[in-house]
Amino acid sequence: MNHKRGNLITVATCNLNQWALDFDGNLKRILKSCTEARQKGASYRLGPELEICGYGCEDHYLESDTFLHCWESLEEIFEKGATDGDMICDFGMPILFAGVRYNCRVLCVNRKILMIRPKTAMADSGNYRESRYFTAYQDPRDGIQEQFQLPDFWMKKFDQKFAPFGLGFLQCADGTTIGCESCEELWTPKSMHIDMALRGVEIVGNGSGSHHELRKLNSRLGLMISATQKCGGL
Repeated sequence: MNHKRGNLITVATCNLNQWALDFDGNLKRILKSCTEARQKGASYRLGPELEICGYGCEDHYLESDTFLHCWESLEEIFEKGATDGDMICDFGMPILFAGVRYNCRVLCVNRKILMIRPKTAMADSGNYRESRYFTAYQDPRDGIQEQFQLPDFWMKKFDQKFAPFGLGFLQCADGTTIGCESCEELWTPKSMHIDMALRGVEIVGNGSGSHHELRKLNSRLGLMISATQKCGGL
């Protein structure tokens, strides 16, 4: 894969109007965002947190059907070619791994899952109670990714049985490095982008989900600008 055009990489950040448990509607909006990103020449498409099922599913995150329907949606995303053409797609969905529920980023390209990246810090203040549904991931082996066994139908359809699971990052053939955070991780004192920047990661995507709060955009912009400046950006 070659993701650089000279020194320019186009990143598509997608702010979608997703609804809890609206799997059909969410899927349509995701597919449309992938199409538009590709038309604009994007090499990397970043979607919001838990975009496949919707952020506010509450106790439905405790039901196995929610996870199954997310995999079915991702299956259709692959089948409709949304990840084709060497465009890396960063989707948000819940993952059940070793009996534990995680809020994850799933990075894909050309109908392959490159990496599943679980969230390490839960949002529990204000309207948030993520710890009721999800567990904050702790890397058990100092940066070495675990292996996630994909659903049985995944091997039959896409010839892939396992995917890396953990806190890694991607390096493309041209040397471009891509990592990801999830929402609350940007707000914590030891944000994940710091370690990634020190390891040479050039692009850090942060897919987030948030309710409306007066002047919260100012706080977000401040954090993003600070992260960019201290990690070598402009």
